[in-house]
Amino acid sequence: MNFPFSKKFARKYTKLALMAGVVGSLAFGTGCGSEPLFYQPGSELDHIYSRIFLTDYNIAWQSTLDALKRFEKTIQNRQGGVMQTAWVDNTAEKNFIDSFGGDATYLNARYRFKVSIAPGNYNGKPSVKISILKDQLIQRDMLEGWKQVPSDSIEENSFLYRIGRIIFIKQRLKQMEDQKLQQVIEEGV
Repeated sequence: MNFPFSKKFARKYTKLALMAGVVGSLAFGTGCGSEPLFYQPGSELDHIYSRIFLTDYNIAWQSTLDALKRFEKTIQNRQGGVMQTAWVDNTAEKNFIDSFGGDATYLNARYRFKVSIAPGNYNGKPSVKISILKDQLIQRDMLEGWKQVPSDSIEENSFLYRIGRIIFIKQRLKQMEDQKLQQVIEEGV
């Protein structure tokens, strides 16, 4: 190969061309896997559902524990405001529900909930933001491995509703107890 330039320039040019080819294939190709190499906004499967409640942190934490009491918890950190349930096998439910849709059945399906509780203030009153995420994994056959699928948001929203109702009940009971205490104090004086 005869270059009209010096050999030093030719080596730099070929290295530069090789680097550009590697970077281009990394940027635009996805390789052997089905996942893209770079983050693409809007492509994530996880959707975190959250709601803000006007209550103190203690009532919100206890209400969340009450709402999720049927699940075994693997992570329960009150100071960090984090809860995570153990994996729950729901293969039978997924196969029953999705059998009417035309999809193939699942070999295995499982899910877990991740809950975050963050204290704050809203217009000078204590408030708590409760966020919940459902990790749903399916396995169609032994060779495929686990694949994450999007949630239908029904369970997340129903848990947030349940937590809100438990908070309301706890606040109402506390208010009634305070009224009785005030009445006893007024009658005693």
